[in-house]
Amino acid sequence: MVIHEGYENLNLINPVATLGIFDGVHRGHMALLDCLVSRATEAGSESVVITFSPHPRLVLEQNNINLSFLSTIEEKKVLLEKANVDHLIVIEFNIRFSKIQACDFIKDILVEKIGTKHLIIGYNHHFGRGGKGDFNTIKRCSEELDFSVEQIQRYQTEEGAISSSSIREALLKGKLEVANRWLGYSYSVSGTVIEGRKIGRTIGFPTANIKPDSQYKLIPGNGVYAVEVQLDDKVYPGMLNIGSNPTVNEDIRFRSIEVHILNFDKDIYGRNISVIFRKRLRDEKKFDNLKNLTEQMTKDKQDTLQLLT
Repeated sequence: MVIHEGYENLNLINPVATLGIFDGVHRGHMALLDCLVSRATEAGSESVVITFSPHPRLVLEQNNINLSFLSTIEEKKVLLEKANVDHLIVIEFNIRFSKIQACDFIKDILVEKIGTKHLIIGYNHHFGRGGKGDFNTIKRCSEELDFSVEQIQRYQTEEGAISSSSIREALLKGKLEVANRWLGYSYSVSGTVIEGRKIGRTIGFPTANIKPDSQYKLIPGNGVYAVEVQLDDKVYPGMLNIGSNPTVNEDIRFRSIEVHILNFDKDIYGRNISVIFRKRLRDEKKFDNLKNLTEQMTKDKQDTLQLLT
């Protein structure tokens, strides 16, 4: 997949394109992307995904402190490449860009700059200033320009429609298995290992405290999880706690991400690691003392080893 930062000086072959945010690149997105790649192959053309960075909500909403997303732009690039897309065009989203009218965007950028010959959009896609552009807008514009447009049907499962917002909600509620099923892969978080309070090592469970790479990366709901820890080119089993550590910390506003990597004793401060969420083991709990906490963590370790090894 060739990645283009912006839409100037492109030389694409009769592109079949789609556009959107694609947060998480979940199973619903994959249905659209499969259609995109198939149409491009049939036409002897190139498949093109157009997305935007930063996320439009970060630019348009005044209060974005509570915003969180399933994927960073770098994670999105990796996921889209796995979909066998030929080209990814990343357009910088800013206030000026947000004011472009829908038909001007179609004419000036989609057709003249990118050269789109066929456009595929999702069932509820909106774009352009104020989100006023939709399938009917594109259809009207396409009649005046040399391209065709196609809208795919809503992707349905036995559990209903899949959306990025429903996956975010599931993760926040600790419904990891549901979220992973809707994503089509296991959710992950990457970050830098930073120093913590080092209480874990006093009870035989040293932990690596993780500072996520992006402040807007969604962190799943509080609890204990069986995870796989990716460090460089190796993967280790681990058990991860998200929360306030109530047994040793009374400040409930405090929230940390700590992973105990099983059978691992190296110093990795300052290193970047990724944790891949495989299963939620239990809720976070306040224990009466460190002895009871240690006993529970021993059980968590056994459960994690049984699940991941």
